[in-house]
This record gives sequence, C-alpha cells and structure tokens, in this order.
Amino acid sequence: MSRAIDGTKRNNRRAKILKLASGFTGRRGTNYKASKDAVVKALSHAYVDRRDRKGDFRQLWIARINAAVREEGLTYSRFINGLAKAGVTLNRKALSNLAVEDPAAFKAVVETAKKALGA
Repeated sequence: MSRAIDGTKRNNRRAKILKLASGFTGRRGTNYKASKDAVVKALSHAYVDRRDRKGDFRQLWIARINAAVREEGLTYSRFINGLAKAGVTLNRKALSNLAVEDPAAFKAVVETAKKALGA
C-alpha cells in the first residue's frame, strides 16, 4: 500500500497546531516543525501557570493587607492572629478588597482584631 502524504487527517492535524501557534514570532508561528515544539511548551506553561496564579493573587492580597494594617499600627501576622481569636472568618481576598475600596470598614475590622489581641 502506498503512503499517503497529503491526506486530510495529516493536513487537519498540522492546521490545528499552526492555528494554536498563530501569533508566535518568526518561524515558530509559520513553520510546522518549529511551531509544534513551541505549542507543546506553551501549553505546558499555561497549565502550570494556571495553578501558580492562585499563589500569585494570595501574595498580592497579603501585601495589600499588610500595607493597610501597618498604617493602623499592627503587623500582618498579629492582625491575622487577632482575627482568628475574634472569630472573624473573612478571607484574604475580601480583606484586601475592604482595605482598597472601603478603608472605614477595614479600620473597624482592625479594631476588632486589636480588641481580641488585648492591645
């Protein structure tokens, strides 16, 4: 049996890879061999980075909370400890949004944490 080199399955597979590589610079976006490797690498980075994004956002929220709490005379760790003792169950995303969007409400939360710490 002869070997099919211009069949639709082969063309469709290559077209799918080239479509995923559209936007890549140089040969990586137009040449099948180069784009195949680039697409595999890009997809693996995308998979890993979707998980890393969660940690990145948590780090951002903690930095924002820490900056806002230090203006009130506390550190981040003492603030979180105070919230735990007071039984406040706001997550870091909510606390960060409060600190940025509603400083008055955040100040009330800080006062609650201070009372629980006995400071």
